[in-house]
Amino acid sequence: MDLINNPILMAVIGIAPGFLWLLFFLREDIHPEPRRLIFYTFLAGALMSLPVFTSQLLLQKTFSLIGQLGLVLIIGLAVIEEFFKFSAAYLAIRGNPAFNEPIDAMIYIITAALGFATIENIFIAVNTVSIAQTAILTSLRFVGATLLHALTSALVGYQWAQGIIHQSVVKFVFKGIIYAVVLHAFFNYLILRFEEQNLLYSSILLVVAAFFVFVDFEKLKEEKQNVL
Repeated sequence: MDLINNPILMAVIGIAPGFLWLLFFLREDIHPEPRRLIFYTFLAGALMSLPVFTSQLLLQKTFSLIGQLGLVLIIGLAVIEEFFKFSAAYLAIRGNPAFNEPIDAMIYIITAALGFATIENIFIAVNTVSIAQTAILTSLRFVGATLLHALTSALVGYQWAQGIIHQSVVKFVFKGIIYAVVLHAFFNYLILRFEEQNLLYSSILLVVAAFFVFVDFEKLKEEKQNVL
């Protein structure tokens, strides 16, 4: 078997970033969630990639027909991804008794986001020309797009938790999705706009976003438990 261009090995490499970040973020949970439910939510996020990619393709074709391919399209693509990532988490854990702490909202939506990001990574990995290129691209996505998906969804998850606590889920989730879309679209804009310095600028953006996300984690850890 040719190890230089092995689709199975490329797919395995593509899976790694999502699982590594998942293990990292699960450490933030005070009371670990059932592994079965974590796996189910991760799978829900992965399966949600189908309607996401379909919707994005339709949006791109529509914008091509009307001649609009700028910032509006970038924002539109981000809206689709953030909405469906939240939907995956919501549908996966809705009504489940394990979803009983404020911090759970962030944990489950990050899990769904990483499931979605893993499908993206696999698709990109198996379409590279060599294992070496797969490893390079996967490494860049580990500190780039994969982390971005986790962080943007974490922003939504924090607002989701606040919405449940304050009994105004729609309002808070909507606000969270706006925050996520702004971060997501700005990241993509930096990647496209600054070709030579995009890694530097996008990394700085993610570091700043990660700071706020971990502040949100700490806030939810201080919330009264079993309030959901």
